[in-house]
Amino acid sequence: MPERTVIAGPHGALEVELSGPREGLVLIDHHGTPSAGRLFSEQARASGERGLRHVTYSRPGYGGSQRRPGRSVADCAADVAAIADALGARELLIVGTSGGGPHALACAALLGERVLAAASVAGVAPCDAQGLDWSAGMGPENIEEFGAARAGEQQLTAYLESEAPGLAQANGPGLLEALGGLLSPVDAATLTGEFAEYLAGSVRDALAPGIGGWFDDDVAFLADWGFELAAIERPVTIWQGAQDQFVPFAHGEWLAAHVPGARAELRSEHGHLSLAVGAYGEILDGLLVAAGR
Repeated sequence: MPERTVIAGPHGALEVELSGPREGLVLIDHHGTPSAGRLFSEQARASGERGLRHVTYSRPGYGGSQRRPGRSVADCAADVAAIADALGARELLIVGTSGGGPHALACAALLGERVLAAASVAGVAPCDAQGLDWSAGMGPENIEEFGAARAGEQQLTAYLESEAPGLAQANGPGLLEALGGLLSPVDAATLTGEFAEYLAGSVRDALAPGIGGWFDDDVAFLADWGFELAAIERPVTIWQGAQDQFVPFAHGEWLAAHVPGARAELRSEHGHLSLAVGAYGEILDGLLVAAGR
């Protein structure tokens, strides 16, 4: 079973969940939006089989992590550094899925050689990405959500407060229904059984203190991320599925073309959830190869 603890971050308490050998190379796993830092058993098993110390944490405002209103994507780098210091980890592998993708890229840009390699999995591109129609191909729920975010604080608050109760009370089958138009067929087929219950529980934990973390994520994605992609000098892989209705395929294509030296893993057979679950072992192996391990 994973171990859960609280670590003092630079701006407040951070709720952290860990599994795997204590002496293993540390893998920091950035969760999606809205979600809490919870480890899915199959992914934890995959990292443990590779000798990795699998670590995730709830971003400020989610779960048991103290909220930091106005945080930027870049602010996560200081949180990760504090967690790594507390664990005595000098070197890190970084992975971020969906809303965690930009945070993985921030660590690659800002933590220097401490990051051996990073992967963005179904992660969003900057909203001002030149030549990218940012919302084209998104499911209707995401178009409505980010439309509210662009409209202002009051509209976003109203939208999230209307959506949060249903998500916070959903079990696995309920989450399948709640995500509706965001789910391509391959993702609907993935969101079943143990994984569906895990994801529903993670969302419930994330929203237990309210919508603060979700609100801050959405605002951060649409604002300046606080770092330049051009500053990334560490090995990065961009993973994206062509059947993704949460974060359209064009986001992965754009990131692969604009992150310096990035390796592209653009998969026609995968969606959003299916990529994160079905290709996780490959993602970890790619990180290890990129890191020379």
